Amino acid sequence: MGQKTLLQIVKEKPFEDYANWWKVGPDFSRFMSQAIVTQWSRLHNNDCDLGPVSQIVSEYLKIVYGVTQRENLVEAFVNRSTEIEIESGEFDALSYAFYRSAYELIERNIEAYEHSLEIERRLYTKRVGKVFFGLVKDDLELELPTTLEDERSFDQLKDCIGRVGNFLKTQGYLRDHFNFLFSVDTEYAGKRIVQDGSQFVTALRQKGIAYSLYEMGYPIILPSAVYLYHTIGEAQHHSSRTIEELFDMIGYEARETDDFDPTGYPSDMVVELWEIKKLD
Repeated sequence: MGQKTLLQIVKEKPFEDYANWWKVGPDFSRFMSQAIVTQWSRLHNNDCDLGPVSQIVSEYLKIVYGVTQRENLVEAFVNRSTEIEIESGEFDALSYAFYRSAYELIERNIEAYEHSLEIERRLYTKRVGKVFFGLVKDDLELELPTTLEDERSFDQLKDCIGRVGNFLKTQGYLRDHFNFLFSVDTEYAGKRIVQDGSQFVTALRQKGIAYSLYEMGYPIILPSAVYLYHTIGEAQHHSSRTIEELFDMIGYEARETDDFDPTGYPSDMVVELWEIKKLD
């Protein structure tokens, strides 16, 4: 990972089906701005100069979409302005730019951090997801279950995840569909994983681990996720870290498998296999 330039990977994986942009909802844009920018601004030795970020946005829009950056796009996003209605390709570029900047800042100052570069970059994505989920939770007035010990709490969990998914879809993060499935039949790491949805709570209780599949239809950042993965080595995982925080708040560790690579999936069906465990 991290061996290719943006231009090289765009030529290999152009994502032509993302050329026609769609509108991004104002709540999503505002919440994501607050989550990304606050965590970006707190990184070690960050002087918060938006100039380099804006340059990355301009380069990305030109190479990926063949368009010129709108005036004050970055500033409008940072200030959560309602004067500019952000479109899908623009958010894709903004996400790429802020995350590239964050990942490079962490690398340049890795001696100031406790963990390895790989872990610190992932922790950054978790911090963004934590802030974003908190804003969505308050906006939707979600009532999370306190545990996952019975079917009632499981139904409550599914309702909360479904409402978050509906928010992501109606706000334009997903152009097509959202599915978070607890019925699993797949091959992974040399073994077959078969789990009926009705077995989820029992598996958690008896085996200490259960599985789910997260399906996304045209996630808005699929292009930049692939490009970050192949130029830096870590994608953003916006919606995944959002759902991960939901599970964290009820005492469970939940995330996509470590070897997930967004490159190999068609835009209308990006699928992550998740492992869910009780937090110690």
